[in-house]
Amino acid sequence: MNSMQDVLTFFQSIESSTRSLFLVSGLALFLSLEAIIPLFKMDYDKLRHAGINFTFTLITLIINLFGALLISAAVDYNFENNSGLLNLTADLSIWSYVVLGLVLLDLIGAWLIHWIEHRVKWMWKFHIIHHTDPSVDVTSGLRHHPGENIFRLLFTTIAVLLTGASLGLVMLYQTISAFFAALTHANIQVPRWMDKPLAWIFVTPHFHKIHHHYVQPYTDSNYGNIFSIWDHVFRTTTSMENMDDLVYGIDTHMSPEEHSNIKSLLMIPFQEYRHPVGSKFRN
Repeated sequence: MNSMQDVLTFFQSIESSTRSLFLVSGLALFLSLEAIIPLFKMDYDKLRHAGINFTFTLITLIINLFGALLISAAVDYNFENNSGLLNLTADLSIWSYVVLGLVLLDLIGAWLIHWIEHRVKWMWKFHIIHHTDPSVDVTSGLRHHPGENIFRLLFTTIAVLLTGASLGLVMLYQTISAFFAALTHANIQVPRWMDKPLAWIFVTPHFHKIHHHYVQPYTDSNYGNIFSIWDHVFRTTTSMENMDDLVYGIDTHMSPEEHSNIKSLLMIPFQEYRHPVGSKFRN
């Protein structure tokens, strides 16, 4: 590939099998790194834990198929009508188109819906499932309630319509997003001298894991998916000097009978809301 246009062309016609290979390769890479440079030496049944998180992915496959049709329809609409922010000018270079497109897709399709899920009670009850994980590792990025997947697919579709992104750009974005989901949840140690400066632009493993601390205000911070710049712009960042102080999970659901049982996890959104420490949604 000798240009960014070649990259977009590749992703525009990428086969599902190739995308799956990318996903599996990424998981394998970070699983290996977790064994070599772990952030924490966690005492848990890794296979059972992975089984729970992979089950959520399997459950949401049908939703993702319908979501793919929705996103494809949005791409077709943009193409037929030359609509969207990226199509307002023909003077945009291919690199500007890709970088700006990725940043905007990440803002609307990931950061915004994530922030909303932490602000709207009934949506938060679906998102809680992701936060209940007591042992965050590379498979934790797959742990999403089917209901939450619907929210995220709808906002991704909105992002595609607003930006006017091409199919190649959308597929590139989703591939990078999947990579970052694995990277930022992986139980790996990153040198502070590397993590801290990178976290001004990108979501790093340490930056995101603070979001998984079990109490406020940490839970309601660091919403980024690929780019951390939106958290810095909207002042939603929180830091933790000593990563050893991290406790994963969510204070309202710390019982293994709830956070490590598929049936219980699926039913959480339909149960009575529990107030965490920090007075979330008390009014």
